[in-house]
Amino acid sequence: MAWQGLATEFLQVPAVTRTYTVACVLTTAAVQLELLSPFQLYFNPHLVFRKFQVWRLITNFLFFGPLGFSFFFNMLFVFRYCRMLEEGSFRGRTADFVFMFLFGGVLMTLLGLLGSLFFLGQALTAMLVYVWSRRSPGVRVNFFGLLTFQAPFLPWALMGFSMLLGNSILVDLLGIAVGHVYYFLEDVFPNQPGGKRLLLTPSFLKLLLDAPEEDPNYLPLPEEQPGPLQQ
Repeated sequence: MAWQGLATEFLQVPAVTRTYTVACVLTTAAVQLELLSPFQLYFNPHLVFRKFQVWRLITNFLFFGPLGFSFFFNMLFVFRYCRMLEEGSFRGRTADFVFMFLFGGVLMTLLGLLGSLFFLGQALTAMLVYVWSRRSPGVRVNFFGLLTFQAPFLPWALMGFSMLLGNSILVDLLGIAVGHVYYFLEDVFPNQPGGKRLLLTPSFLKLLLDAPEEDPNYLPLPEEQPGPLQQ
């Protein structure tokens, strides 16, 4: 019964958060069981573009290292802040949320080439946290019961804690930088004099992922209108 309750609760999690979290957990489990090797997952431009191992463009965002405190720490933040974004500012806008992932992933990959970064899942986590924090400036965050501060300080606290775990600060800075670029283009620039939205979600994503909008001018057929049953 407990497992059924957990399964029911998990199925209530929004689709993007659920899919990304499960993909990360399954990838790590496959490595732990030696079904996969990290060498098959990391980002390598030569192998991607010369050997056509295109899956590396995705798998490098799914592996957070071996099971341990660092892995569970990252999964906690991925699940929590990805869900809060999807249920908050992206509620009913699944296509826009997926497009944010795509935009962030492409930009991180390009910038990661300069820093020779091989796994970018932690950077994506930092991006999600940054975007949520900037859209929730008045929220007070309790950081593991140790510190309490306003939400915009959370990405920096996360970076400091990640550094204590022995992770590279460069990865977190990359995620924060990409998160700021997205936030500026999506939330700041369109509201400036002469500004406009530059990040437009492709139509095919909206058709694929978003529920169709009802036409306010649509007039139901007589048999579809409420009324007494006709014989």
